[in-house]
Amino acid sequence: MSERVAVIGAGNWGTALANLLAKKGNQVVLWSFEPDVADAINREHQNSRYLRGIPLDPTLRATTKLADAVAGANWIVSVSPAQHVRRVLIEAAPSMIRDAVIVSASKGIEIATLESMDVVLTEVTPVHLAPPAFLSGPSFALEVAREQPTAVTVASRDADSAQRAQQLFQASYFRVYTSDDVIGVELGGALKNVIAVAAGMVAGLGLGHNTLAALITRGLAEIARLGVALGASPLTFMGLAGMGDLILTCTGDLSRNRTVGVELGKGRKLADILAGMEMVAEGVGTARAAHALAQKHGIEMPIVDQVHAVLFEDVPASEAVANLMLREPKPEQWQ
Repeated sequence: MSERVAVIGAGNWGTALANLLAKKGNQVVLWSFEPDVADAINREHQNSRYLRGIPLDPTLRATTKLADAVAGANWIVSVSPAQHVRRVLIEAAPSMIRDAVIVSASKGIEIATLESMDVVLTEVTPVHLAPPAFLSGPSFALEVAREQPTAVTVASRDADSAQRAQQLFQASYFRVYTSDDVIGVELGGALKNVIAVAAGMVAGLGLGHNTLAALITRGLAEIARLGVALGASPLTFMGLAGMGDLILTCTGDLSRNRTVGVELGKGRKLADILAGMEMVAEGVGTARAAHALAQKHGIEMPIVDQVHAVLFEDVPASEAVANLMLREPKPEQWQ
């Protein structure tokens, strides 16, 4: 059955998801902040700014009017950068119809409040909506758009919302698993971006596979420690939204967060790196939020601490590596 879907955010991930849903026969409207992006999607069926070289389904329609995108939609897929989700959804909320389902595909933690997207949605969306769902997992937008086999997780506290979202997104090349661990799925998707910045530094410094393997493993331990402290299941971090997404983002050249880290490892300044990027590297903002969350809850997260130091305290990447290696020896443990 065809669904009426609004996708909020026309970056590469929002466009890839909108295209997937349109190709399945749904009525999809994609909201774009940039008029030229919306115009190119409607006229040329291309998003050459964010998803170059991918032909878009001719039924996919774009608009710059948020209310028009959301009005009448049974599904609202939120793909705005995490630091903009609150503002955008406040504007969209009056146009949301009863029992619509929001699927959050934004990966990050709000810096000002240290809140997950789950909490932000609860605070700013109408009470007459169905329970929301949260989509995460190892999924570079370009590879999804090229229909390369991909597996992700959709989490909700409501089994019906999770299963309906699963059916909405499931495709021959896009396999969707369900979960009831919203906290774990959200934190895995957000925090892996911070570790990916560190992984980029490893590459930028010219370090090898030993270093990267240690970083990924100990990074996963840090993510799990904070997640369990906040109520997540430790098993979630062994799955697609945890280990799967972490491996992808730390090793894949398409990772914006890893790219930031590579340039930091080469000695470039953060402001210069970000000035040359078209899209948002969520790990930069999330590093600030994760660092504050760890301090608030008394959780030891040394990799996050050192990424924060490089990003915001002018500590050289090489010094951050030394700081990690020279820490007091201790038993290996997850918690």
